[in-house]
Amino acid sequence: MMVGVATDSSSTSSNDKPRRARRTRMTGAERRQQLLEIGRTLFAEKGFEGTSVEEIAAKAGVSKPVVYEHFGGKEGLYAVVVDREMRRLLDMVTGSLTAGHPRELCEQAAFALLDYIEEYTDGFRILVRDSPIPQSTGSFASLISDIATQVEDILGREFKSRGFDPKLAPLYAQALVGMVALTGQWWLDVRKPKKAEVAAHLVNLAWHGLDGLEPKPRLIGHRKS
Repeated sequence: MMVGVATDSSSTSSNDKPRRARRTRMTGAERRQQLLEIGRTLFAEKGFEGTSVEEIAAKAGVSKPVVYEHFGGKEGLYAVVVDREMRRLLDMVTGSLTAGHPRELCEQAAFALLDYIEEYTDGFRILVRDSPIPQSTGSFASLISDIATQVEDILGREFKSRGFDPKLAPLYAQALVGMVALTGQWWLDVRKPKKAEVAAHLVNLAWHGLDGLEPKPRLIGHRKS
């Protein structure tokens, strides 16, 4: 006679149920950083108008109020992203100016901008867009002006040593930095030729243009004003 072994279904402990993986709770600083990175990616890809708070929140796995809690809305998030990118680029350019020879300083400034474009492409795409927020912390034009101020001191010393009017250094600084920035904007999409070659050609134009500079340039056309 076989004795059956009774099984008590009630003996299964509730602890034996499949456990859900616990979601690690972020700190406030970690959540803020996550939202900044998500916003940066979306603003670069879709622009300010094409990005919504709903999409930012969905990608972060949070509700819309969390975004408002950290930044007050899409405008606040955008302003912080722009400010961080502007400071990063300005720090890279000013930190690169370590050489003594003016030509090498021009090379370092050109490389710094191209390095930023290569390493922080999303940030550069955001900066070169027209800011949709009047109260934004800055614009690409104001950033270029800040960088030109650094170059202005270098050109001023060079102008003075060559007998040129150092008061014109700001004009030439804006022209040189603007040339590099616009070329970088073009290079952002084509990525040809290689970065070092682009820098060499930019400095070639800038340096030899300055080398053959006339102390008092004159217009040869009919228009004089």
